[in-house]
Amino acid sequence: MALITSIMKIVYSGLLLFVLISLVSCQSKQEKKMEEVEIQERPEVSLGDNSQVSLDWNGTYKGTIPCANCEGIETELTLNLDGTYLLKTHYLGRNDDLEQEMSGPFQWQNNGSTIVLENLEGMPGKYKVGENRIWHLDMNGEVITGDL
Repeated sequence: MALITSIMKIVYSGLLLFVLISLVSCQSKQEKKMEEVEIQERPEVSLGDNSQVSLDWNGTYKGTIPCANCEGIETELTLNLDGTYLLKTHYLGRNDDLEQEMSGPFQWQNNGSTIVLENLEGMPGKYKVGENRIWHLDMNGEVITGDL
């Protein structure tokens, strides 16, 4: 009887060891599969510290930008969290009663620091977004410099 009990203990121990090894093996495979799925599902996002992810960029920006044939362009740009904008412009020294309003969506560029306003006709609509300020960019996406 003692011999049968010893054999049963050995068989049960072997079975238990087999089940534990099987569970550990399955768990490792599941973890690897999950890691692969996570890597594949990640969207392409500009990583690192940029204006889009690091700043509270939404709000209203006001200023006067240079103008080649007037005293300046009084500009007010509101950026909304839903990806839309409202742009108000007033050309100083021209028709002082004329204020233009344009609105539409804007898109972040790949660098995460520049936006492009859509629905603008014949106007450059690129802006570099910084801490509590924006810079109006030329058609090539460069900061405008010079006398004007």
